[in-house]
Amino acid sequence: MPYRFLRFPEGKAKAVTLSYDDGCRHDIKLSDIITKHGLKCTFNINSDFISDSSSNWHLTKEEITEHIVNKGHEIAVHGAQHRANGQLRAIDGIKDVLNCRLSLEKEFGMIIRGMAYPDSGITRFGNSANYENIKRYLTDLDIAYARTLGGDNDSFTLPTDWHSWMPSAHHDNPHIFEFIEKFLSFDMQKAYSANRYPRLFYIWGHSFEFDRNNNWERLEEICEKLSGNEDLWYATNIEIYDYVTAYNSLVFSADGSIVYNPTLKTIWFDIDGKLFKIKPDETLRL
Repeated sequence: MPYRFLRFPEGKAKAVTLSYDDGCRHDIKLSDIITKHGLKCTFNINSDFISDSSSNWHLTKEEITEHIVNKGHEIAVHGAQHRANGQLRAIDGIKDVLNCRLSLEKEFGMIIRGMAYPDSGITRFGNSANYENIKRYLTDLDIAYARTLGGDNDSFTLPTDWHSWMPSAHHDNPHIFEFIEKFLSFDMQKAYSANRYPRLFYIWGHSFEFDRNNNWERLEEICEKLSGNEDLWYATNIEIYDYVTAYNSLVFSADGSIVYNPTLKTIWFDIDGKLFKIKPDETLRL
């Protein structure tokens, strides 16, 4: 029985994504740097804090449009008022997430399905909150994924629970350059067959931390090491989610010899070292 593994667009085995929180003014510089290097990021925005003046800490609607949306990055829910879901009654958590999504969609004229948990997120619980209830109401609110915090996972695996998506490393993780080297040097062709699963390097943080720590050069170095690599797919969080979801929607015959793609995406996958591509609405004999 052969092993089958997802491959990202164009058959790539590795992907890189970034996620930055709070919609503060430093996001402009961060966006300029990562865009220059061809990386893609999800910016998590608190809808109630969108500024009406460019002199404030937070970005204006126009600045978010110009420096984030128009540069191909994603905007996602971060709670209307940056309140930790794990500390809110369900009704308050629902309101904070829904109000943020409704406001962002109205302001920017697009469907917004991603999220990063604000504040302490789901690392602590009070007021009868628990993860299963939070996951349930996020699902009901059509939030496709939610990035958590509370520690880096120091690995490159895809999430098994999209509403508890833990990143690989914060940009100030003292081992991040070791992780980058490990990620880039991993040779899929030389890996044991059961270990040829796709790799995702997920970096997160807050752009104001670069200013506070006076280490913008760290971001430049991270981007320089990861950019311009033909073996990597550079994607936003929602692009990762949508592609993996499409892959998981492939329909196989009982003996695995026939596959049908019911989605609108071209999907790539590997079966025991052989690469396959299946187009939308295509049936493929393997």
